Amino acid sequence: MGVKFAMTGGREAWVRVTLTAFGVGLGVALLLLTTAIPSALANRNDRGRDRDDWMFSGEVMERSDRTLILGRVDTTFHDQDIRGRLLQPEGDRAPLPPGVEQFPAAGDMVVSPALGRMLKSSDGTLLRERLPYRVTGTIADVGLIDPHELSYYAGTKDLNATSESAGGVDRIDAFGSTSPPERLDPILLLLVLIVFVVLLMPVGVFIAAAVRFGGERRDRRLAALRLIGADGRMTRRIAAGEALAGALLGLLLGAGFFLMGRQLVGMVSVFGMSVYPGDLTPTPALVVLVALAVPAAAVAVTLFALRGVVIEPLGVVRAARPPRRRLWWRLLLPLAGLAMLYPMIGQGRDNGQFNEYLVVGGVVLLLVGVTALLPWLVEAVVARLNSGGVSWQLAVRRLQLSSGTAARMVNGIAVAVAGAIALQMLFAGVDDDYTKASANDLTRAQMSLDVPEKVTAAEAVQALSRTRGVTDTTTLSTASLGNGRDEPEQYASVTVGDCAALREAAKLPSCSDGDVFAVRNAPYDEYTEQLSKAGASLYIDPSSGSDEKGREIAWTVPKDIKRADAHKDPQGNERGGFLFTPGALPKGAASAASATVYLSLDASVPEAREFVRNAAAKLDPLAHPQTWSATEQSNRFTSIRTGLFVGATCVLILIGASLLVSQLEQLRERKKLLSSLVAFGTRRRTLSLSVLWQTAIPIALGLILATAVGLSLGTVLLKMTNTPVGVDWASVLSMTGIGAGVVVLVTALSLPPLIRLMRPDGLRTE
Repeated sequence: MGVKFAMTGGREAWVRVTLTAFGVGLGVALLLLTTAIPSALANRNDRGRDRDDWMFSGEVMERSDRTLILGRVDTTFHDQDIRGRLLQPEGDRAPLPPGVEQFPAAGDMVVSPALGRMLKSSDGTLLRERLPYRVTGTIADVGLIDPHELSYYAGTKDLNATSESAGGVDRIDAFGSTSPPERLDPILLLLVLIVFVVLLMPVGVFIAAAVRFGGERRDRRLAALRLIGADGRMTRRIAAGEALAGALLGLLLGAGFFLMGRQLVGMVSVFGMSVYPGDLTPTPALVVLVALAVPAAAVAVTLFALRGVVIEPLGVVRAARPPRRRLWWRLLLPLAGLAMLYPMIGQGRDNGQFNEYLVVGGVVLLLVGVTALLPWLVEAVVARLNSGGVSWQLAVRRLQLSSGTAARMVNGIAVAVAGAIALQMLFAGVDDDYTKASANDLTRAQMSLDVPEKVTAAEAVQALSRTRGVTDTTTLSTASLGNGRDEPEQYASVTVGDCAALREAAKLPSCSDGDVFAVRNAPYDEYTEQLSKAGASLYIDPSSGSDEKGREIAWTVPKDIKRADAHKDPQGNERGGFLFTPGALPKGAASAASATVYLSLDASVPEAREFVRNAAAKLDPLAHPQTWSATEQSNRFTSIRTGLFVGATCVLILIGASLLVSQLEQLRERKKLLSSLVAFGTRRRTLSLSVLWQTAIPIALGLILATAVGLSLGTVLLKMTNTPVGVDWASVLSMTGIGAGVVVLVTALSLPPLIRLMRPDGLRTE
C-alpha cells in the first residue's frame, strides 16, 4: 500500500518520490563510483605492467630473431610528461608493444590519441620540432594507462645495446613485468583507508537524509489513514513502503547517473588523473551490497524517525514540547572510536602494518559521532537564542521547532569537513617523509643535460649555448682514476672542466689551463691523499671487466699538483678526487669522461625549457634534459593525494546538489506558511534573510563541531604514525571556508524558488 501511495498519489506524491529518488540516486552513483575506483586503478596498473620494458639484470641480452632493441626517449612538454620509445626489431619474432599492430618503419611513429591531437593543435608547434617522425598509426587503448596519456613509439635503425647504454637502451625479448607489485608502506596504506572512509561517510549521511524528504506531509497523510481504521504498526509499515519505493527508484536513478558519468569520465582529466569508461566497473559483490544496503537503510531510517511521532486519527502530535536530547549516549560513539584507535598510537612505520579493521571502525565511529552530537548541539544552542530582528526571530523559532531537520541538512557537510581536516593534518604531518628538498642549487642552474655517448661535450655546449633562453652553460666531465690498469685497489674520481667550471665544484687557490688539483676533505673520499703523491703512476678510466680492457690512460702525478678544498657543485655534490683543466688531461682521456652541461635560463623567456629540450633532441633523441625543482616527492604519495582531491571534488558536488534538493524540499513543505506571512505584510527581504539564518546557524555550529572532531582525529592519526603533532591552520580554515561556501552557494540558488513561493496565491487549496 505504501508503494502504491508513493507511485499513484498524484502530483504531491510524485514530487516527494522524485526528490527522494534524486537524493538517493546521487548518493548511489557516488557509492558505485567509489567502489569502482579500486578496479579502475588496478586496470591502469595492469596495463602499465603489461607494457613494462625495464631490464634489471645489468647484463646485455644476446641477439636473436626474438629480440628488440628499445630506446627510452621520454620527454616533457608544458609540464606534461610524454612517454616515448624508439623501436628497432632484430628479427621476425620480435615482441610488439601492447596496442601496436606492427612496428613503425624508421622515421615513422604511432601515437596515442591525446598526443595526436596535441601534435595537430596550434600549441604543438615546438613539440612537432622535437618529434620529427611521420605519424602512421594510433596506439590502441590496451597499450595506454588512460585516455589522456601522451605516448608514442617511433621506428629507428640507429640503436646499439651495450652495457654502457643500460637504462637508456636495452635489448629485450618480451614486454611486461613478472615481479610482484610493491606493497604500500603502513603509513601510505593508512592514508588510503582514511581517504576512502572520509569520502564515503558523507555519502551515507546524505542517503539517510534523502529518504526523509517530505516527512511532515507524509505524517499528516498517515493520520488520515488512522481515521479510516489503520493502526499504528500498519501506518509505520506503509511509511516504510513509501520510503522503499523512493529508495528503489533512487537505485535506478543512481545506476543511470553512474552509467552516464562513466561514459563522460574518459573525456575529463582531474588533477592529471583519468580512466577509461570500461575501467570503472564495480565488483559484483560491492554492487549487490549497495543494492541491498540502500533500501534496507531507507526502511530503517524511516522507522527510526517515526519512533517519537504519535500519529492519531485526528492529526500528528507535534505541538507538545519534545523531550530534550540526551548527551551521554552520543558521547559514547566518539569515545568508542578513540578506544579502537588507541592501541595503535606510536606504532609508526617501523612496527608493522596497522590493523585495518580497527582503523576503519575507529574513524567511522568518530565521524558518526559528529552526526549524533550535532542535533544535540543545535537544540542546546537555539533554545537559548531569543532576541533579535524579525528575520532572526523567525529563523530561531523555526529552528527551535525542528532542530533535528536543520541538523540533518548540515550533517553531511560536518562529516566531510571533519574528515578533510583530519586528512589534511595527516598529509601535512607525513609530508616531510615523502617530500625531500632537492640538493640542486637553482640560483646557479635550472636545467642539466648528461651528454650522450655519441655527442662530444663541445658539440653539446655549442648547440645549447645558441639556444634561445639559455644565458650561461657550465660543463663538468667525470671519469675514474686508480692505481692499477684493472681492478685497482685505490681509486678516485676525476673531474674535467675549465677554470670557471672547476670553481663551481671546488675552492681553487688560483687556476690556469694546464693545472691539476687534488681535492682535500671531500666526504666519502678515501684515497685521494695517497694517490696524489708526486710521481705516482695512475690510470684514468681503469677497466673493471675483460671486455673493457685497453681503455685505460696512463698518467703520472706532476710535482706541481695543487690542492683545492671541496665545495658543492650545482647539484649539491661535493666532488673529491682530482680536478683537471683541459690542458692537463692526457691525450685520449677526454673520450673516457662523461660530461654534464649545467644550464642557466632567462626567466623572461616562457618557452626556454622547451627550446632546450628541442635542442637536446636534435643532438641525440636519447638526450633527456633534467628540469630542476626545489623539492622531490614520492610518486605514490602524490597519487594518493591526487586521489583525495578527485574524490573530494565529487563529494563536494554531491554535497551541494543534495543540500539544494533538501532546501527546496523544505521550502515546498512551508509553502502555505510563507504565503500566509506575505499575505499579512511580511517583507520578502525579511523572509529571505530568515531562510539564510536558518541555514547559517546550523552550519556554523556544524563547522565548529567538525573542526573539534577533525582536530581530535588528526591528532590521533599523527600519534599513530609516530609523527609530531602540528595543526596546519591554513588547511583547517580552508576546509571550513569551503564548507561554508557550499552552503552560501546553495542558499543563493534557493532564493529564486523562494521568491516564487512567497505569493498570496500559495494559500489556495483544493
